[in-house]
Amino acid sequence: MSETAPQPQTHYRTCNICEAMCGLEIKHQGKEILSIKGDKNDPFSHGHICPKAVALQDFYSDKDRLKTPLRKTADGWKEISWDDALEEIATRFRGIQQSHGQDAVGVYLGNPNAHNFGNAIMLPRFFKALGTNSRFSSASADQLPHHVASNYMLGAGMLIPVPDIDHTDFMLIIGGNPIVSNGSLMTAPGVGKRLKAIQDRGGKVVVVDPRRTETAKKADQHLFIKPEADALLMLALAHTLFDENRVNTGHLAPMIEGIDQLAETVKAYSPETVADACGIDAQTIRQLARDMAGAKSAVCYSRMGASTQSFGGLCQWLNNVLNILTGNFDRRGGAMFPQPAFDLLQGRKGKASSYGRFESRVRKLPFYNSEFPVATLAEEILTPGDGQIRAMITIAGNPVLSSPGGAGLDEAFESLDFMVSVDIYLNETTRHADIILPATTGLEVPHFDVFFNSFAVRNTAKFSEPMFEKTANQKHDWEILRDLSLHLTGREDDGITPEMMLDGGLKQSIYADQGMSLEQLKSNPHGVDLGPLQPCLEHRIQTEDGKLHIAPQLYLDDLKRLNEFALMDGTGDYPFAMISRRLPRSHNTWTQNSHRLVKGKDPCTLQINPDDAQKLGLQDGQTAVVSSPVGHVRLPVELDDDMFAGVVSIPQGWGHNRQNTAMTVAQNQPGVSINDLTDSQRVDQLTGNAAFNGTRVAVARG
Repeated sequence: MSETAPQPQTHYRTCNICEAMCGLEIKHQGKEILSIKGDKNDPFSHGHICPKAVALQDFYSDKDRLKTPLRKTADGWKEISWDDALEEIATRFRGIQQSHGQDAVGVYLGNPNAHNFGNAIMLPRFFKALGTNSRFSSASADQLPHHVASNYMLGAGMLIPVPDIDHTDFMLIIGGNPIVSNGSLMTAPGVGKRLKAIQDRGGKVVVVDPRRTETAKKADQHLFIKPEADALLMLALAHTLFDENRVNTGHLAPMIEGIDQLAETVKAYSPETVADACGIDAQTIRQLARDMAGAKSAVCYSRMGASTQSFGGLCQWLNNVLNILTGNFDRRGGAMFPQPAFDLLQGRKGKASSYGRFESRVRKLPFYNSEFPVATLAEEILTPGDGQIRAMITIAGNPVLSSPGGAGLDEAFESLDFMVSVDIYLNETTRHADIILPATTGLEVPHFDVFFNSFAVRNTAKFSEPMFEKTANQKHDWEILRDLSLHLTGREDDGITPEMMLDGGLKQSIYADQGMSLEQLKSNPHGVDLGPLQPCLEHRIQTEDGKLHIAPQLYLDDLKRLNEFALMDGTGDYPFAMISRRLPRSHNTWTQNSHRLVKGKDPCTLQINPDDAQKLGLQDGQTAVVSSPVGHVRLPVELDDDMFAGVVSIPQGWGHNRQNTAMTVAQNQPGVSINDLTDSQRVDQLTGNAAFNGTRVAVARG
């Protein structure tokens, strides 16, 4: 008698590949996925998804995906039991710490941790068990300037202002491409429709970028700007607001400290003074300030191009300044503050900040957001002396490709006494590990967006049950970290789970009187709508004095460095400024192992202005050599009128061309790694964030 085939089922969940929190409707029959579509009943995404979501089925069934712990031996990788792996790791880590100090073991967290419900909640427990301050993550290659600005202005690094895009009448986007990213640090699925809605209600969208991006092409106005000149532009906008008596701080006026000092500071940055350095004429700058100040509501949003550069800290401070000076901070249609159902700021007010508590051993870079900048990781491993990192654990990350100076990290990881990786792939980073611990992924995990509800353009909450049960030999990431912690400390499991901690947080939230709980979310698989963003800064601000500090001294001190940059000549051995770019079908290096995301025309090209190419004798499709002070790469040329003269662009996250890896799809379309050109010595000195954009390069025929 034959077995009855399983009935088709429908599963609802939140996509956890990127920040957008798109709701998914997945039809499956047993283990076979029939379709992945947008969930039209999701109160946040309303049916929107991007191409990456459909690839969730690829990651689940990927034959390259690791499913059992592996140990490196002289004869290659061999399977090892969980108990043996965990015991060996704990023994080696503790031995190294006993001989060389607690900080001799380092931790690197990759971007997927921010999208991992279990890790987001349980990682602090693991850090406590490991007891090291040598912590690094992708945040310092991405968003650290945002957190530093929020810490010093508002009292908490996680109190991030978010554009109220659905209600604004004027949106100024500096160095951001949200149509492709779905709104990085502005969680907003379907950004294209949201931007179009601004225009449909008579508003205006302006994009400032060295490249005419996908977002710029949909905007009302695009202004080319020289890379790393964004802070100068924003200072000139602030100057104009004061100079033309257009400052209006609205209901926040009694809370603001330092506005007179700010007014005095920006006097030196007239549009006429900064125009040449920016590449934007003075009259255009003045009109931009007038347009923003004169709009019924307005918001300035600056992102990767403004953050991952030499003056990222100044940019994100000034982004807040512009929203404050125009009366659009904590105001409908301006920069507002989500009130998430699981609030990471709950009970934080009055607690000591970790910001600036330590400096890195070698380069004296600041300890911000409970970590050191990843740009200093290689030298912390390779430089002998007290405090040298001698062992590492990397968790869901591939910094050899995603961090500045990737070649240096390659060398550093190979030199370690011992290395562990928690990852589903044997990639350019994990190949250096002695033991790899694979976790469940994607469709096998429960999910709640711990971080991105704090950056969302609307207040919602949603919990996703696992779609497929894990096997008896699989562990979720948080279970791996829990078991490692128990082996390190010798303690017994207290039984606490991420779901229990989530439920406790939900029941203590501002939505408690609405019955908010994990049970409520489980009974609403499409999610719960908690309403639009509302003014709330007066009770959410975390500074000790309850004031908004608009001109913290560390930013004013950093202006000297910016002034020196404004006088620099861009010519020399490396006459071009390089910027990175994001691709619609790409997110992190691990997503390159889905055929549906990498098929088609090679996207890893050098985009260059046709006039620049003609001067170099380069033609479309020809191979070019791009070199910097730290390395060189070869890749095809793509002539593009959308590039500002003197600027070239290479996408981030490629370069799967190392030996001894096992991502077969990615290896067949390797491209090049932009981080073979970026220099780990180039950072924003104020925050320590990596300065990818603005890297000086030379271009020649290959």
